[in-house]
Amino acid sequence: MEKFRIPLLDVWRESCRHIDIEESTATIAGLLTGRMPIDGVTVLAFDRQRRRLLTLARALRHAAGKVSALDRHLGEAEMTELDQWAAGGEILRLPPSSFDGAARLLLPPGATGSWLVGALRGEHGPCGALLLQARHRENFDEGHERMAAALLEPFSAALENDRRLHELAALREAAEADKRSALVRLGRTDLQNVVVGADAGLAPVLQRVSLVARSDIPVLLLGETGTGKELIARAIHDLSARAHGPFIRVNCGAIAPELIDSELFGHERGAFTGATSARRGWFERADEGTLLLDEVGELPLPAQVRLLRVVQEGSFERVGGEKPVNVDVRIIAATHRDLPVLVQNGRFREDLWYRIAGFPIVLPPLRERRADIRELAEHFAERAALRFGLRRVRLSADDLQLLCDYDWPGNVRELASVVDRAAILGDGETLEIGKAIGIPDTHVSRAVSVDSAQVPAPADTTVVTLEAATRAHIEQALRRCHGRVEGAAGAAAALGVNPHTLRARMRKLGIDWSRFRDAS
Repeated sequence: MEKFRIPLLDVWRESCRHIDIEESTATIAGLLTGRMPIDGVTVLAFDRQRRRLLTLARALRHAAGKVSALDRHLGEAEMTELDQWAAGGEILRLPPSSFDGAARLLLPPGATGSWLVGALRGEHGPCGALLLQARHRENFDEGHERMAAALLEPFSAALENDRRLHELAALREAAEADKRSALVRLGRTDLQNVVVGADAGLAPVLQRVSLVARSDIPVLLLGETGTGKELIARAIHDLSARAHGPFIRVNCGAIAPELIDSELFGHERGAFTGATSARRGWFERADEGTLLLDEVGELPLPAQVRLLRVVQEGSFERVGGEKPVNVDVRIIAATHRDLPVLVQNGRFREDLWYRIAGFPIVLPPLRERRADIRELAEHFAERAALRFGLRRVRLSADDLQLLCDYDWPGNVRELASVVDRAAILGDGETLEIGKAIGIPDTHVSRAVSVDSAQVPAPADTTVVTLEAATRAHIEQALRRCHGRVEGAAGAAAALGVNPHTLRARMRKLGIDWSRFRDAS
């Protein structure tokens, strides 16, 4: 009986140590040589989704090399036949000329000689088969059959590991494809957060970020809309000890008042009509991470009371719940509102203000960091080229001058939109910055002629500044439109610019449109 003993521990070791099942099959076949008269070891896999039976791994010697690999489509009756055979756990010991039933499906075309066939099982049922082929003119006996039965479990483990490996590889490829697609849509080359202006206009901000990031003190980000508060909040999270945890942003101004409690703190099943299951709120989802409460100044007073408790105690109750839920969350609040004024007016709780303003950081508007405009615009131009499949175009000196002359009431967010629009209008050939902002190509509207009396007459050796000419041109348009800015008969339409753009330019130039109302 010694010859029927196999090194089962070694077989298990080899079945688990190799990532590739072909390597496992080859090494195990080597262990069996001398103990069984085998000429080949084959592992078949059942692909139920595609209804196929195919060869996954082979370790072949001598005559077995003449046997072709199997790739067979299975009908419904054939699948049932294989399942019934696998459920019985029977080892098929097939002498020559007895290939029928399940053997007819499992053995490759042209198979001859003696075979041992056993079913391999995974966590969801039969997943394949193990085929042992005897050497030429030799047959398997009952002892070999028992040895084959002992091999089924380690080979099943190897086959299951191989299946999971390929599933993970497929998921990884799908995730990489989704990532590439998302990067193209975002116009980015990687997922790293880019803080443009870190060495110039935002340098003081990032210094404060580096100071506060590694503590858990609440941070309050203050700044106009579009200044990049979410980007700074992510930078704080990435530099903190919570970088491994989730970063979740909640726009407090976009949540309906009646849903705020459910969104922030979650609810239990049956807490209200439509609550068919329990739901975790944003605080629970951000546990061990960072929660950005954007536009926190928009929260109604009742929600502010419950938010204060969470900030103070780190616990809350779900809507309809009775047990407290404890969370460990870093709070970053952001707003474009003047919170001290809201506190004075009774629209924001003073105690909550003191809690969330542990470390305030003020983000400057873009008009106060014009040194960053070139770098920002080039960054957005590169992003636009990726997103829209265009050739990258660099800024010209005139483009930069137009960007620097504009006041950017929408800040960085508006600049990004303008550069996107300019890239589309330029179609990969130029950046049509003037058109994107709303300034005609000639900077002089064809609909309104400038009265020479309104433009300072230059001396022969002097040139009127662009600012003076622009001011005179806008004032002439306002005079002819009787101070009206918007509408079909307004100065913006006459000048061919957006009313929003015209108002921003008027503010910069100090033009009071109201004094032209009665002008004739």
